Amino acid sequence: LALYFHIGEREEKCIIEDLPSDTLVYGNYKVQRWDTHKHDFLESAPGLGMYVTVSTLSGEVLLSKLYGPEGTFFFTSLLSGEHIICFQSNSTRLLATAGSKLRIHLDIRVGEHFFDESAVQAKEKVDEVSVRLEHLIEQIQHVSKEQDYEREREEKFRKTSEETNSNILWWAIVQTLILISVGIWQIKSLRDFFIAKKLV
Repeated sequence: LALYFHIGEREEKCIIEDLPSDTLVYGNYKVQRWDTHKHDFLESAPGLGMYVTVSTLSGEVLLSKLYGPEGTFFFTSLLSGEHIICFQSNSTRLLATAGSKLRIHLDIRVGEHFFDESAVQAKEKVDEVSVRLEHLIEQIQHVSKEQDYEREREEKFRKTSEETNSNILWWAIVQTLILISVGIWQIKSLRDFFIAKKLV
């Protein structure tokens, strides 16, 4: 996921990522500040930082840290579900002039285990093929986790659909019984009326 978005200084902006459990998430960002004289986003001034906070919907905080104008953050999801990733600059009220805004370039990668070429060179006795094979196995395990998570979501959706269909069926049966009861009552009322008027 690569994107950019605009926020005001001191404004908080959050995105939501739906993640399987025990999954590594890698994020890389860069901040640019709007220049009112050049009418363009320029490289951020030194000293401007960004608070990055990651939490679950239940409020459990997985990451809360202040980074610089450029930064890289990592976290691992503990449970499957939606995770909230929030960004807020550390601008003070004196620096944040009216209308000042920032552009955040963000690249988020989910479940990637990055292959470090320097690690292969540093360990001369390690066979490069076996290292690449381990990397491939990790990627396969991640794909398998993703599939298990999707199957789990499909199972929940199927159960919900079945429960809804069952409720609709019972409601249709109840409606039919009510209509039959009302029909029988109307016929009996008409019959009693005709007998009372000696029309039958």
